Amino acid sequence: MKWVAPTAWAIDLAAQTYGMNSTPNMLDRHNQNLSFWSPNPWMIPAFFTPQQLVQVYWLYRLITLDPRKPSDRAELEIQNDYAPYYTVGNLCIAAWMLFWNSNNMKGANVFVWINSLSQLAYLAGAVGKLGRMNTRSTSSVLTHVNAKTFAGIGVLDLLHNTSAAYFRGQQPSIMIKVLTGAGFGLAAASSDWIFGGALVYDLVALAIGQREYNSDWSNMLGAFAVGTAAIVGIKNWFR
Repeated sequence: MKWVAPTAWAIDLAAQTYGMNSTPNMLDRHNQNLSFWSPNPWMIPAFFTPQQLVQVYWLYRLITLDPRKPSDRAELEIQNDYAPYYTVGNLCIAAWMLFWNSNNMKGANVFVWINSLSQLAYLAGAVGKLGRMNTRSTSSVLTHVNAKTFAGIGVLDLLHNTSAAYFRGQQPSIMIKVLTGAGFGLAAASSDWIFGGALVYDLVALAIGQREYNSDWSNMLGAFAVGTAAIVGIKNWFR
């Protein structure tokens, strides 16, 4: 995976750059497909930009660590365990952009679901061997941050794209409101501060994005964000 993961990252970066500068661009398609899970579009690049710094350093270590050295070998094992899911995620998001900019929301949604579910499965331990963070291991810390922020923004992508694909122009039903609050609350209850923080960010992005679309729903999402932050904070305080 030494060169496969960096190649996937480069493909994704190129695709996103093209998507932002094409006509119509990703923002144009966002505005044409608003729904009850549409976030503020600027919150996504605001999350994406600092996340890239973590990814670049993670990739740098993946390339430069020497598996012939025992100390480096242990560090590489941690990164190589996540590298396949990282690679799939980047390629899925690159493919997503092509469908999104073509206004094929249902096609784009396939790649969002593959990415998001694979990242969440890795975090849940259904696949891979992430384990607990070892703060004495740089690769462990970087992989935890990389995987958990990737999965965190993946939750927002999943909600955003699904609503754009199947519920364009619709208002949230009582069921949607209950599922949103309960889903984020339950996820926060089983999260550490990294993934939990990403979930709070998702809700803030949704609350801001819904301000002009449905102010009451926006206020409720803001309350969900506060509640989710409280759950994450209390849980990790006791931890």
